[in-house]
Amino acid sequence: MDYQDPICCFDASTYLGTPDTEHESAVLDVPAMIGELDRLYNTGRESEAGDYLRACRDKAAALGDWRAELSFLSELMGHTRRSGDKTEGLQAVEDGLALIREHRLGSSVSGATVMLNAATTMKCFGLAEDSIPFFEHVSRVYAQHLDPGDYRFAGLYNNMALSYEDAGDYRKAEQHFLLAMRVISACPNPDNELAVTLCNLAELYDRQDPEDERINACMEQAWEHLNNPALPRDGYHAFTISKCAPSFDYFGFFLYAAELKERAKAIYEGT
Repeated sequence: MDYQDPICCFDASTYLGTPDTEHESAVLDVPAMIGELDRLYNTGRESEAGDYLRACRDKAAALGDWRAELSFLSELMGHTRRSGDKTEGLQAVEDGLALIREHRLGSSVSGATVMLNAATTMKCFGLAEDSIPFFEHVSRVYAQHLDPGDYRFAGLYNNMALSYEDAGDYRKAEQHFLLAMRVISACPNPDNELAVTLCNLAELYDRQDPEDERINACMEQAWEHLNNPALPRDGYHAFTISKCAPSFDYFGFFLYAAELKERAKAIYEGT
């Protein structure tokens, strides 16, 4: 199946309108189910988490609980980015966007947040240019409803920057990474997110000039954030390491990378 055609033809008007509020979530306790999913991730049981998530989505669909199904589809998008499953990931994007169109959720923060996840997944699987209109739509919705310092802007700016980078617009990419860092710095416990953004920024500079002195500066700052004594050494930190360690390896910080990988392994093994 060619996923590009149904996804890339973005028409904001098809997502907007009066949200369907008539049918509330039927029976599923979504927060509790997401809590169980997080528990599986935090213990390094990625494959089990995927199976659990698919079962949750199927159960929601069978019950006609579209709100729960949309939540699980959004989670499934993130899961496929972890697993690298392009086919499943783009199918989750297509199904999630279809629910948003059907229920006219595109002008709501919750709907826009799922669209942000969809755009991020599109970028991950090679559709960076097609993802940009979705990011821009989310940016407009967030600007209408959220405080400029809301943490959700950080995820938007970071992922938007990655799409601009892949599309070759390095100026906009750098601008959005810096916007993300500004938002993150004002949030509680920012170290994991700052480390990831700094690694992303280093890779952006490397694309333009491998000799750019800002590359090493970014990586040293990322290392400092990952070693903040106040930073919890939990499953999320281990996941952050999985995103940052390849950058340390790539830029020749082999000892840093080895230490981070050992730390993540110890977290997952509970030692």
